[in-house]
Amino acid sequence: MTKDRILLTREDGRQVNALAPVIVSASRSTDIPAFYCSWFAHRLKVGYCAWTNPFNRVKCYVSFARTRCIAFWSKDPESLLTFGRQLEDKGIHFFVQYTLNDYERENLEPRVPALARRIDTFKRLVDTYGVGRVIWCYDPLLLSDTLTMEELMERITHIAEQLKGYTDRLVFSFADIERYQKVKANLASRYPTLREFSQQQMEEFARLLSHANQAWGMRLQTCAEAVDLSAYGITHGACIDRRLIAELFADDKELMNHIGYPFADSMFDIVAGKDKGQRALCGCFASKDIGQYNTCPHGCAYCYANTSPGLAIVNYKRHQSNPLAETIVSE
Repeated sequence: MTKDRILLTREDGRQVNALAPVIVSASRSTDIPAFYCSWFAHRLKVGYCAWTNPFNRVKCYVSFARTRCIAFWSKDPESLLTFGRQLEDKGIHFFVQYTLNDYERENLEPRVPALARRIDTFKRLVDTYGVGRVIWCYDPLLLSDTLTMEELMERITHIAEQLKGYTDRLVFSFADIERYQKVKANLASRYPTLREFSQQQMEEFARLLSHANQAWGMRLQTCAEAVDLSAYGITHGACIDRRLIAELFADDKELMNHIGYPFADSMFDIVAGKDKGQRALCGCFASKDIGQYNTCPHGCAYCYANTSPGLAIVNYKRHQSNPLAETIVSE
């Protein structure tokens, strides 16, 4: 076996070749804290899970034997208030990319909790685990006939003022509608006036955001964007950021050795462990994602991970009928 693979004994006693990642992504494909936290807790206890490749449908196995850090993506991570303690008891570090948008009037995220509750959850997580472990993401930024840049700035400002002291960074991205045909089709039928930012509008929004940030003092970062907004003090960011991991968990020598700390390179040096499975503009360090497409019931109109909201709900109900299966949705 190579250093990133081990021989794993499954629950049924059979042995399989399994990936053994140091960093686990949970997940870019679905909201594990909101809907599958109990499943993940059980799989960690068992020591492994399975993951089905969405492109070739091949089932792969993932061992947690070497896992030192978990990156969560979520719009409703309240479960981490308790589950995070379980992880820490196991000696596993974690941080949360918390997507905290305000599209309530447009109903673009129909099944996320109310904004006030989501802000409260953010604060409670920070009170429990400390500043830096919960990153505020406003993702994606969209425009429409009524959703103007000025309106977006008002909503972002409203959230930012409540999160002062609870986060030191804001990560955002601009919607990619044309790139994802299923997103384009879903929006065209339900929200026909929603549209992407033009290059000029991106720069104008960056100017507005940078000006507002003088009162917040946050680090402003984009996610997987080609546009250069450095003139406005906005840098390219990464969700699984080696420098963030080093800031948070420097005492973990095994994890620091894995990410190559101390660093002698720039954050986006491809040689420095960039995740080759992500988009070219993604600056994330390599990890193993354990999520599954078409399983997130939030029903967000712009979601690229669901073919349709209905299919995600069907799969979630399948999960509930077998909640401890090797994969999120048993096959």
